[in-house]
Amino acid sequence: MPILTTHAGSLPRSQKVVDFIFAREHGTPYDAAEFDAAMTEAVSDTVAKQVAAGVGVVSDGETSKISYATYVKDRYTGFSGDSPRNAPADLKKFPTFLKRLADDGGTPQYARPMCTGEVRSKGQGELQKDIANLKAAMAEHGAQRGFMNAASPGVISLFLQNDFYPTRDAYLAALADVMREEYRTIVDAGLDLQLDCPDLALSRHMLFNDLSDDDFLKIAATHVDALNHALADIPQERVRVHICWGNYEGPHVCDIGMEKVFDTFMSIKARYLLFETSNPRHAHEWVVFRDRKADIPDDRVLVPGVVDTTTNFVEHPELVAQRLERFMQIVGKERVIAGSDCGFGTFAGFGAVDPEIAYAKLEALRDGAALAGAR
Repeated sequence: MPILTTHAGSLPRSQKVVDFIFAREHGTPYDAAEFDAAMTEAVSDTVAKQVAAGVGVVSDGETSKISYATYVKDRYTGFSGDSPRNAPADLKKFPTFLKRLADDGGTPQYARPMCTGEVRSKGQGELQKDIANLKAAMAEHGAQRGFMNAASPGVISLFLQNDFYPTRDAYLAALADVMREEYRTIVDAGLDLQLDCPDLALSRHMLFNDLSDDDFLKIAATHVDALNHALADIPQERVRVHICWGNYEGPHVCDIGMEKVFDTFMSIKARYLLFETSNPRHAHEWVVFRDRKADIPDDRVLVPGVVDTTTNFVEHPELVAQRLERFMQIVGKERVIAGSDCGFGTFAGFGAVDPEIAYAKLEALRDGAALAGAR
């Protein structure tokens, strides 16, 4: 029996979708009905492609969102202006590479407002549209199980920095309180909820590179506390959480190791744990799970990223199978799902992987999972 397959959430968007999203982003006039129709059509197409590629747990590809974190500025009050840009520490170590990225358009451009007022929900209307589009597409194309991404309080605080609440903890608490309704709405719709938490790894070398690892882990623990508070009344078996070190091709020489964030990762109230294992800087860290097997709660399901999302190499199914088998030997076949390192469309209109190749990678994911499950 093949291993179940999924991915981290975002998928390449069509140019039509990107144009609509950036019209909204830049305040350019557009027809709202045409916007909604374009999103419905695109989600249907995205789900159809996932089903054809053999993905077992599908998403809407985060089609309507400008990015996995900053979309909240469109759905919640309290954000205005712009946040300071801070390149990851590893890119700063290689300024010629950073300049090349900037000159080649290799860094996405989008608004990152500050939190300048009380954060309150504008209502769940946009989310309900996303949910309706995904469920309709699943019914149309025969997908049995779906998930929807949502930003964690910690990742919102990373990209939309605080300039209103008296402390970081107060900001996190406010975000946890307002995001709880979004999380509950997704689960109540019959979808799995995925929380994106790159703040638990990426922010170490992006925002907190002046701290020691131990001091960073104390901050990460407060992020988890805020997230767990927001998840308090949501069934753990319906929750997925994704941790990463930044979905970009770069040196990654400043990344904090999985061995250091392992306990933080395990403390989240989520059944499904998604993490990178194809990234060349972290592929070796499967041994952390092997060596800390006794510290992996029995109710956790591991979802290692066994295909990369920053290069156009299509992984051989045998390599995918080998990567999966390492984790199967640790926790058993029934507690492993094949995933991707990150999303293929983290920011609208920006992605290193060609759209057709992204789905070829998902096909390789399917074929590798079938190999691993058969032997």
